[in-house]
Amino acid sequence: MHEARLQGNRLVDESVICGGVEESVLQPRYLDSDTLLYVSDRSGWWNLYSHQRGTHKPLLHMEAEFAVPMWTFGMSTYQPTPDGSIVATWSKLGHSYLGVLTLSQEGEWTLREISTPWTYLGGLTLIGHNQVATIAGSPTAPLTVTIIDLGSGASDIVRPSQALILEQNAIAQPQAIEFPTNEGLTAHGFYYPPTNPDFAAPEETYPPLIVRSHGGPTSQSLAEFDTDLQYWTSRGFAVVSVNYGGSTGYGRQYRERLKGAWGIVDLNDCVNAALYLVSQGLADENSLLIRGGSAGGYTTLCALTFRQTFAAGASYFGVGDLGALARDTHKFESRYLDGLIGPYPQREDLYEERSPIFHTDLLRTPMIILQGLEDKVVPPEQAEAMVEALRSNAVPFAYLPFEGEQHGFRKAETIVHCAEAELSFYAQILGLDIGESTPKVQIENGAS
Repeated sequence: MHEARLQGNRLVDESVICGGVEESVLQPRYLDSDTLLYVSDRSGWWNLYSHQRGTHKPLLHMEAEFAVPMWTFGMSTYQPTPDGSIVATWSKLGHSYLGVLTLSQEGEWTLREISTPWTYLGGLTLIGHNQVATIAGSPTAPLTVTIIDLGSGASDIVRPSQALILEQNAIAQPQAIEFPTNEGLTAHGFYYPPTNPDFAAPEETYPPLIVRSHGGPTSQSLAEFDTDLQYWTSRGFAVVSVNYGGSTGYGRQYRERLKGAWGIVDLNDCVNAALYLVSQGLADENSLLIRGGSAGGYTTLCALTFRQTFAAGASYFGVGDLGALARDTHKFESRYLDGLIGPYPQREDLYEERSPIFHTDLLRTPMIILQGLEDKVVPPEQAEAMVEALRSNAVPFAYLPFEGEQHGFRKAETIVHCAEAELSFYAQILGLDIGESTPKVQIENGAS
């Protein structure tokens, strides 16, 4: 972040006041004519700071994140108010909170937390003196545009993103887990048990487990309502959404685990999440599955290529060739992989070493591949190369290409088709009885 003087129509005496390679600075805003607010992770966590007359001061220190990655314009996690206080949201272990910071006469900031029913709060906008508008959600409520009273915490729902068609007792509730992983570290995630009040599992059995690897890859899985996830838990599957090392929401040190280690740390953490839940008696060790899209699809392809932990998996427009992604990605993510893997093309060896497409001789695990034929980020050629390898290696697989779909499926009929095909694929591989209502997907190299 820079400061300068305005001289005529030019900026002069420009200087850096904070931020750099070892410090991420976000959302600068003026509290008043003398005080500039901003968020910095110089302490290891994205906390609020002030800059006044050359002096930087933390408003308070918490092991929590008062910001999110600025992947789109206009994202806001705090707002100064006309009376000099600050409304802010922060997250800790995947849970969002809302509060008001007030400056005391002694010059110290104090934080008053506001109780709300929400576990996710995003896009904070001040309304008048005592209300904020936000996108709110919880494990049992879809994302909704909501107005929250800063005094009482009462919420006025303006518009939900979708109708809730499940009864509350049919919704799988997230359980935050922390599990051991490589190098003596721990990683995080949310475990969802199979939940359907109309059915009970046989005694002394464990459920099949789906490991979900989020995209980004430096994104985050949140404890919010997700129809895709509930589709699986309502059908007898346990699900774990893994916030592997590199995910946001757990401080700078955790984010930096993925530096130079994409394809290693994420893979290890997803495998270790599955093994941990097996050890806890929460999953069947012979029925472990993994799925993901885009960057999550890459981790999935790595798991199914380089490891033998999973019985099957599903890759949605997954990255198979990291070098192709580095060469062809859009401007916003240009050079992104330099930090996640290494400079390209100087370290092309690393890109090939971690790209499943160059190690197809190792493919032995059944998978279903779902690909948009108009995808410019991960072109269909990558999926088709994996398909040919699976076919040559006599590994059971299904390939579903979709006309008119790009990087991220948008058509309702495509999304329904994918869910039913993936369910059918898992059922056939694991020998599960899912009845006659789900269309049967055709599996190549499958049992006759």
